[in-house]
Amino acid sequence: MGAVFFYHLTRSRPEDTLRTLLGKSRQAGWRVLVRGKSEAMLERLDELLWLGPEETFLAHGIAGGAQDADQPILLSTGPEIPNAAACVMSIEGAEVTPEEVDRLERVCILFDGGDDGAVTHARGQWKALTGAGCAAQYWSEESGRWEKKAESGS
Repeated sequence: MGAVFFYHLTRSRPEDTLRTLLGKSRQAGWRVLVRGKSEAMLERLDELLWLGPEETFLAHGIAGGAQDADQPILLSTGPEIPNAAACVMSIEGAEVTPEEVDRLERVCILFDGGDDGAVTHARGQWKALTGAGCAAQYWSEESGRWEKKAESGS
């Protein structure tokens, strides 16, 4: 049984936090699915990941290709996990189910603290997932560094 980690972004851009989390996930040996809601965001992430520093390059692809199953990091708008990921990272309020949290090592939900709609949506996700018995942690960077502010379940 996995856990869901909520990341309340107030100081950094989602792309920067995502790059850090992707690097840590790959160091753990996990395949990752990044789930967004818009193709435009995925295309932007794709470009940013390709243009990153060579020493921190993160091999990845956008879902819909012949090699989806082989991608260590797959960017997608769909509910499927074709690359057998151990971790799903949700951006733009993309949905995650309690069943996914249960079968994955980790789910990360990144949301923009400056967007009231995103904060409200993340609160709803917290309630739904913890209400279904999922272990969860809430992390905030408001102080200038990441701090765990809440935890639910085990």
